[in-house]
Amino acid sequence: MSSRKVIITCAITGSIHTPTMSPHLPITPNQIADGAIGAANAGASILHLHARHPTDGSPTPDPDVFRQFLPKIKAETSAIINITTGGAQTMSIDERLEGPLSLQPEMTSLNMGSMNFGLYPALEKFKEWEHEWEHGYLESSRSGIFRNTFSDIEAILQRLGQGCGTRFEFECYDVGHLYNLAHMIDRGLAKPPFFVQTIFGILGGIGADIENLVHMRRIADKLFGQDYQWSILAAGRFQTSFVTTGAIMGGNIRVGLEDNLYLSKGVMAESNAQQVTKIRSILDELSLEIATPDEVRELLDLKGADQVDF
Repeated sequence: MSSRKVIITCAITGSIHTPTMSPHLPITPNQIADGAIGAANAGASILHLHARHPTDGSPTPDPDVFRQFLPKIKAETSAIINITTGGAQTMSIDERLEGPLSLQPEMTSLNMGSMNFGLYPALEKFKEWEHEWEHGYLESSRSGIFRNTFSDIEAILQRLGQGCGTRFEFECYDVGHLYNLAHMIDRGLAKPPFFVQTIFGILGGIGADIENLVHMRRIADKLFGQDYQWSILAAGRFQTSFVTTGAIMGGNIRVGLEDNLYLSKGVMAESNAQQVTKIRSILDELSLEIATPDEVRELLDLKGADQVDF
C-alpha cells in the first residue's frame, strides 16, 4: 500500500458522551450497527466499537450486547471491527476483557497507561439529565482513575494478542504512554507492525496543542522507527484541525461521535458518516488517497474477518 494512503478510523459511540449530550449518539444495537455501516460506506476502514445498555445508554461490557450488532456490521461491510478493551473507567479489567475474549476480533484498542480521565466538566453544561446514571458517572471521573497498569497491559497482550491473534490500536494519551509501549516491545510482548493512536485534548492527557502533535510524532519515530503506523485523534472542537494536520504530516486519522459530537462550530453531527464524509472531502482536497479495509489488513498484518468469533 502506498505510504500516502490514509487510514480512516471511526469511533462510533464510545463511553465518554452520555445520551443527554446529543440525540444523535448511537445507543441501541441497531443504532450502533447503522452508524458503523454508514461510516464504513463513507470511507472508514476501521470501526472502533463500544457497547451500551439499550434502555439507558450506559456503557456495558456484555458480550451478548456486542453480538446484537457485530454480525450485522460484518455482514454488510468489509471494514475492520475494532472492539474496545478500555470499556469505561468504572469497569474492572476483567469486565473490560469480557467482550474481546469472547468475540476475538481482528483488532482491539489498548490503553497504554493509567491516567486521570476527566469527564466531569460536562456537568456544567446541563441542568437536567435524561437518565439517572449520567450525573454520577461523570462526577466519578473527578476522583477516579482510569486504570491501565503494567500488569493490565501485559494481560491484554498475552491473553488477547498471543491467545486470540488479535492486534491492537495502541492508545497513547501522553508521551509516557509511548515509552510504555516501547517497554513492552523491548520485552517481546508486542510485535510489529504497530498501530499507534496518539490522543489529544482529554483532560488528564496531553493537551491539544500543535507543538504536542509534532513532539509525539518525533518521539514515536525515535522509539518505533519504520515499524509503526501513526494515527491521530483529538477531542471535541480540535478534531478536524488536528487530524488534518496529522494527515499532512503523514499520519492516519480517527473521527467519530465517541470523540466529538459536532460537525462544525455550533452544528451537531447527525451521524458518524457525516464526520467521515467531511474529513474525506478534506483529504481529497489534499490529494491524499484513502486506504481500503483490505489494504489496511495487509499493512497491519491482521488475521482476517473470517478468524473472528462473531
